[in-house]
This record gives sequence, structure tokens and C-alpha cells, in this order.
Amino acid sequence: MWYTEIYLSFQELLEKSNIPFVGTRSDECRKAFDKYDASLELNKQGFVTVPNFLVQGSVSDESNLSQWFVRNQLDTHLGKVVVKPTKAGSSIGVTVAYGVTDTLNKANEIISEGIDDKVIVEIFLEGGSEFTAIVLDVGSAFDSQPVVLLPTEVELQFHGNADISEKDAIFNYRRKYLPTQQVAYHTPPRFPLDVIQSIRDGASVLFKRLGLRDFARIDGWFLPPSAHVSSSSESKFGKTDLGTIIFTDINLISGMEQTSFLFQQASKVGFSHSNILRTIIRHACLRFPSLASYNIMSSPLPGTRRSKSSQITEVFPKHLDVRKVFVIFGGDTSERQVSLMSGTNVWLNLQAFDDLEVTPCLLAHTNDYLSKTEPNNKELDVNSRTVWSLPYSLVLRHTTEEVIDACVEAIEPTRAALTSQLRNQVMDDLMEGLKQHDWFTGFDIFNEPPIMLTLKQWVKLAKEVHATIFIAVHGGIGEDGTLQSLLEAEGVSYTGPGVMASKICMDKVATSLALNSLADLGVLTIAKDVRRKEDLLNMPIINTWQELTSKLQCETFCVKPARDGCSTGVARLCCSQDLAVYVKALNDGLLRIPPNSLSKAHGMIEMPNPPPEHLIFEPFIETDEIVFSSKSSNENARGLFWKGQSRWVEVTVGVLGKCGSMYSLTPSVTIKESGDILSLEEKFQGGTGINLTPPPLSIISNEILARCKQHIELIANTLQLKGFSRIDAFVNVDSGEVLIIEVNTVPGMTPSTVLIHQALAEQPPMYPHLFFRTVLDLASERSM
Repeated sequence: MWYTEIYLSFQELLEKSNIPFVGTRSDECRKAFDKYDASLELNKQGFVTVPNFLVQGSVSDESNLSQWFVRNQLDTHLGKVVVKPTKAGSSIGVTVAYGVTDTLNKANEIISEGIDDKVIVEIFLEGGSEFTAIVLDVGSAFDSQPVVLLPTEVELQFHGNADISEKDAIFNYRRKYLPTQQVAYHTPPRFPLDVIQSIRDGASVLFKRLGLRDFARIDGWFLPPSAHVSSSSESKFGKTDLGTIIFTDINLISGMEQTSFLFQQASKVGFSHSNILRTIIRHACLRFPSLASYNIMSSPLPGTRRSKSSQITEVFPKHLDVRKVFVIFGGDTSERQVSLMSGTNVWLNLQAFDDLEVTPCLLAHTNDYLSKTEPNNKELDVNSRTVWSLPYSLVLRHTTEEVIDACVEAIEPTRAALTSQLRNQVMDDLMEGLKQHDWFTGFDIFNEPPIMLTLKQWVKLAKEVHATIFIAVHGGIGEDGTLQSLLEAEGVSYTGPGVMASKICMDKVATSLALNSLADLGVLTIAKDVRRKEDLLNMPIINTWQELTSKLQCETFCVKPARDGCSTGVARLCCSQDLAVYVKALNDGLLRIPPNSLSKAHGMIEMPNPPPEHLIFEPFIETDEIVFSSKSSNENARGLFWKGQSRWVEVTVGVLGKCGSMYSLTPSVTIKESGDILSLEEKFQGGTGINLTPPPLSIISNEILARCKQHIELIANTLQLKGFSRIDAFVNVDSGEVLIIEVNTVPGMTPSTVLIHQALAEQPPMYPHLFFRTVLDLASERSM
């Protein structure tokens, strides 16, 4: 609610101050952003709408809601509905409810929590397909000419032992912004051509009638003929012989994360990230005469020379003045989705440099493409692994599985022909409007197929074109020295530590052994007990628990995969019942352990897929709880509360440089929002978690911080790290002693990771594109 009020008032403020801005006017925003008001307006404009009911916290709500349930043929005790705030984006607060009582309880929770003062209840749409479409205005200053790009079909997916509540899942905040196999996207959608055209026509009409400007994202549903949606008139827009199209949500400012729908759909029709943003901004400038001069001259779009043809010899042209860079990401481990985020971020940042030709490459999961084409070929050596050289638009996906599916689709003749046909149609529609604008210099992304290579072929190609490999494959062969060994054998330069350092750091036990001699110098290690998964499954839980407590001399443990990271499979176990829950999750192959399944409160625990063969148990290190509250009345405290009882806090630190002279960046203290283990969201998803870089002086003094950095550099140089890495540890705030947790030789490089924060904390600040360029240059220096 507060966000919405500020958001709308901000636009009004800009209008009153005559300050140019991108997007729709405040009056139209207010009507379109409120889901209930928007539904009324859609109905008035002749569109099919989802039957809904408005809850405002009044006494009469229960009686009126019961009547609404009956009118819509819903069981008043079990009828399934969707409950959502009227004014909240990104699916915040959206939930499923059953019956009148449950619906009112959940609606009142939204109101009492201050998310919104009004709640809309809608029937749960069964059996349909959700879609989203970006609309781009290419008309003149005051004559709207909206063009709808290629829509995206949103497919919720359920794997393994999905429970009933998960089968009723909705496209919520987590599924939108966290890489997960719970959702897949198809652009263009797998709908009949007539339906796709009807979606485009309808969204265009909607954009114009509601007075929207510049761009927007419109969400909706395509329901089969069997689905019943009550409508006052059969002539309403959206009724077709093939089914019903319903527009449900109008997003006035579409999400703009790197792989968001805006950039996915724009890249499908020829726009790079910079080009689509430039087009939107310059269109907005048309409304402001004072900005007209900025649209007269337009320089050629950067990066067009990096476009590739379908032939491998032309994909990697041998220009002497341009340095080739292959960014590789993906792999087999549970970290592969974060790896895709990392690789995408590196690839996009390095494109800022005109002397680089950067090619994104996906290391496929061993069970992906080959399982579709060679089901009998189970044992493949590493050289036979598949690497896809990707065109621009195929990189912009949320999961590696989705990228693989898109690659297979792209080389399937029928689907490729359909996509090309629709792409050309949309591009013609765009050019009809854009050709009147002098500032538009053309599309800069070309329609090219992906190239499939074996890993051996890919390494040979890298050698042939003198490419530097930027490794963004987290875990597996990307971090255990295997990929590094293959590259070194061919004399190909690459980022990060060498073969031996990678092998040692990948093995948490070997890392501890390599650092044992540093205890007198202030670097400590944690006792460990390694167990085979099979042993955990076959031994009685109580016996395992007794053995652990006896060997490690503690009652609370931290369990983690022996060769994995990024918080996947990491949990705090306080009793044998917790161990039983964890072992059952391994046995059942669960993808997630639901929040608060263990005795100590915790958030969602993402589990490795497939389950790890070996697990490590360590004594759980009690650190001081650091809490941030925005409600603090003490201005000096800035809402930060720290008891400081154990005197240990958890830090994460990036290191950068050459072997033997690694330099520690400024350590960060990360505040956990739920439980005792950093969740996947808190590490890699924007808008979650709080990183304090540098740590407040009230927690760690400058003297102790300097001592901590010295210890971190000692660890890095002892392990013979080079290039860059990230070290996680506990630090004693009195002595500066460091208790090592793990070393990540291919750390997370997503836009939200703490490594970026630490680079920005340097003096002068090292912005992301400069940070990644520094890492790249370090790789080239060591190969000379």
C-alpha cells in the first residue's frame, strides 16, 4: 500500500513540476494499477473479465461474499479462489483460499499487515494457460501506436513429489524473480496462431483505450472452450471459437531485471537491452519540446558488429583488433541456475567494451539434450559434454533447462519457421511506426540459431580464435579443476584459480587440511564428519545422531553437500528428528524442504538435484544475531541491533589479484532474514537480505577489520588462489581471528551478490563492468 501511494504521488509530483518522465500519466496509472478499478474499466471497454469480489474489511463482507460464491457456482466451504491486494505488484500478498471463511481470513491478513486496505477475490482459473505481453508505443508524441511484442506463455511445472498445495500454486513473487524449475516460459506461446494474434490485438486496444504511454506489460489467461467464465455478453472481446482470452493485470512499469519479460520479448524481435531502453526513453522525449534536440542526432548502436551468422567460422570472426571472450555457465550441479544468472550478468557487463567480442556459452546438463537425442548413451566422458554457443535472445532465460529447451526448439524446423514468421510480423509492425523517427537506427539483434558443440570442440575452437574463457560454472567441472585442466592442456587462458587450487577448494575437507598449519596465525578450521548418502539412508537415525554428537562433541550441527554450495542443501539440525526430516528429503529426492519443517525456524531450503552422494556435518557455530529494524527511534543506531554475546559474526570476502599477492576486498556482514542459514534468495535475489559493507564500527572496529583482511589474504595466498574468489568465514570481533567456512573459486556474480557491493566499496569504486574486466585482464596476464 505504501509503495503504491508513493508511486502514484511521485508521478503527480513530476507532472506538477513539469519534469519529463517515462510512462503513463498519474490519473491513468491510478485507475490501471488498482486491480478492482481496472477490472471494472476492462468490463466497461468490452473485455471479458474474471468474476471478482471486493473485500474492504466491513461487517457485511461475509454475507455478500457468500452470495458471490453461490452466484459463481462455488462451494461456500471448499470453493477455490485467488486472494490478492488491489494495489500491489509482483504477486506480493497473492494467495489461494478455499471457501468463504478461509477467503475472509486471508483477505483480512492482507489488510491487517498493511499491504493494502482493499482486497480483490477472483475465481481460480482452472485448466488455462497464463501469458504476458509487452506493449511498445512507436507512435508520435500524442498519437499512440501500440505494438505488442511476441507474448510469453507462463507454464507452472511440478516435479517429483509435489504436494496438493503446490499443485494449486500461482505465479508468485518467488517464481517470478528466483531461478527455479517451478516455472517455464515459452516465447512465442504454444497457442494457435489466431489466438496469438488475438492477444496482440486485444492488448494493443487495451493500451490505447486506457491511455497508457511508452510501454507496459499486460498479463492474462487463455482458457479452453470447456472453461466457463461468466460474461454479461457473448460479444465481449476475448471470446473465440478456440477459447477465451482474459486480460487480468496491467503492469505500468514492467520489471527490468536482466532476464525480465521486457528484455526477453524485445530480444526476440531485434532489440538489445540498451536499444529497447533507448527506444522507450526517446519515445517519451517526444512529448517534451525541450528534449527534442536529444532525438535529432543518433549515433550507431554499439554492439551491432558483434552480431553472428549461423556458420561457426563467422560466429567467431578472427579480427585482430578485437579480443574474443567466451563466457561459460550452466553445468550439472544445483548451482546451475545461479550460474546462468552469473554468466548472463558477466556477458552483459563485458559488452560495454568495444574491444571485446563476447559470446555466451552454456555447458549443458548431462541429462538435457543428450537424453532427448541419445537415450542409450549413459556414460559420456567430459570431453563429450555438450556446449551451446547461444544467440542473444536465448540467453535471457531463468533456468538452464529452459535455455536447453529453447535451443532444441530453435533448431527444430517447424517451430523455428513459426517463430521466424511471427518475429517478422512484429518487426514489420514496429518499423511501421519507428521509421518516422530519425533517432531510431535499426534493430541490433539478429535471428540466429544456437550452435551445438562438444566440450572438446569448444576448447579447440577457443584455442583457434585465441579466446579467453570467463568461467561462471559454479560447482562440478567448472570449479573442481576439470575444466581448468582441459583449458590448460590446450594453452587457453581462463579466469579464476588454477587446477590444483580449484581441486582443493572444491573439497571442503581438503581445504581445512591445507589451512590447518595457520592456527597459530589466527586462521582456524571447523571439525568435519563426512557421511555417504547411502549410509545415512540405511543406518537408524538415532544411531547416526549419537555418532555425530560423540565425534563432533556438540548437540547442533550444520549439514551441507560435500561438493556443492550456494546454500543448496544447507541446514541446521538441532535434534534427531531434524536429521530424520533431512534424510527423508534426500531419500525422496525433494527439490525443497518447506519452511519451518525443522525444529528451529527457517525459510525454504533448496535441495540439490540430484541428491549429493556425500554430506558434511559440522558443529553449528553460534554467531551473534544482528537485526535490522526500520522502526528504530534511535537515529544513531539506524535500526541496527546487535547483542554481541558470542563475539563471532559471519562474513563473506572477495579476493582479487595475482597468485601470491591476492588482495582482500572489504568484508561484508550479511543479515539473515529467516533462520540461521542464508537462503538462496538472500544470496542472489535482489530486494532480499541485507549486506553491510563495510560492517558497522559498532560491530567490527577498523583495527579488527584490517586484521581480518590480513587473515583472508593469508588464506588466499596459502591456497595459491589467483584471479578472484570469495571466502566465507566467521570472524571474532575482539581478536580478528578467522574461522574458515569455505572458499568459492567461482563465486556468484549475479547483480545482487555481495561481491559487487564490495567492489563498489573500493576507492575509487569499481563498477561491475570494470570489476569483470579486471578479472578478465588478470586471466590474460597470467597466460603471457
